[in-house]
Amino acid sequence: MAEPFLSLDGVSKTYGETVAVTDIDLSIQRGEFVVLLGPSGSGKTTLLSVLGGFVEPTGGRVLLDGEDVTHLSPARRPTATVFQDYALFPHMSVLGNVAFGLAMRKVPAEERRRRAEAMLERVGLTGFGRRRIHELSGGQRQRVALARAIAVEPKLLLLDEPLGALDLALRRQMQEELVRLQKQLGTTFVHVTHDQEEAMSIADRVVVMNHGRIEDEGPPDRVYLKPATLFAATFMGESNILSGTVRQRLEEGVLVDTALGALPVAATADPGERVSLSLRPEHIALERPPAEAIGLGQATLGEMVFQGTHLRLRAQTDSGLELLLRAPAGVALAPGMRVPLHAEAKRIVLLRSPA
Repeated sequence: MAEPFLSLDGVSKTYGETVAVTDIDLSIQRGEFVVLLGPSGSGKTTLLSVLGGFVEPTGGRVLLDGEDVTHLSPARRPTATVFQDYALFPHMSVLGNVAFGLAMRKVPAEERRRRAEAMLERVGLTGFGRRRIHELSGGQRQRVALARAIAVEPKLLLLDEPLGALDLALRRQMQEELVRLQKQLGTTFVHVTHDQEEAMSIADRVVVMNHGRIEDEGPPDRVYLKPATLFAATFMGESNILSGTVRQRLEEGVLVDTALGALPVAATADPGERVSLSLRPEHIALERPPAEAIGLGQATLGEMVFQGTHLRLRAQTDSGLELLLRAPAGVALAPGMRVPLHAEAKRIVLLRSPA
């Protein structure tokens, strides 16, 4: 594999006795769209600020395209940042905002204008150059901030929750536009969000952070379907977590005793080991069991919520365990119904973190 385009080597940042990020090792390839995902206080924004040069790390190094940029100011780095509040200049026109970074780089006026207009066209704002910022919608302001950032042709574009202030429909539209723009440019994007659905919609690779550390990283489908840790399983979408004890090894995995019975799991663990199992709500079948399914016993349906494409249900098993389930919206179900539960063994994920 080629040398990483961006490397964080043991990066840490503390504020007095408060640890923001600690011992972060992360490599990003040229042209990747990487999303830093985590709750408030997980360290994702601090890490983005370290990449942009706005925060100097307490320890470790940042290497960008073969250069050590750890101690370089933002102006001296081949990076650009789109902030959550966009940080646009209200006294300037849209064109002036987009051309601002080029002016700081001493680009001649005519070339500035040409490049700024080209960037506005690229983000779908042709003809908006003379407007003022207050005349724009939230989505248009976000596009202006993007155009300003990409106008300087950065090697690395950093995005700090740029879609957080948009309504749901516009946010989804802008997610698609971000992906399209990134693929067209071929620029490396690092995007911060706390929205799991957003991360899965846009990322080539998701980096799940918690308490200043990386919990898991990989393609969104792998992190969702095969999370590495208990935190990743519960933060990256909803999941049922079962406590269990490994009874014995099997030819292709282990048998784990749980409140739902003895469940075969494709994993390695020692007999007697205490583990947690993750089972996504949509992987529990209520009616027709999938091929090679294992029985999870009977359950009584409780609270049901219609969510458009599916029903979100809670169910109480005979052992007293409450499970979260999903069912197709058209299925005839009602609270109080007794239903058999099944799941495929391959859908059960073993986690060694305690539940």
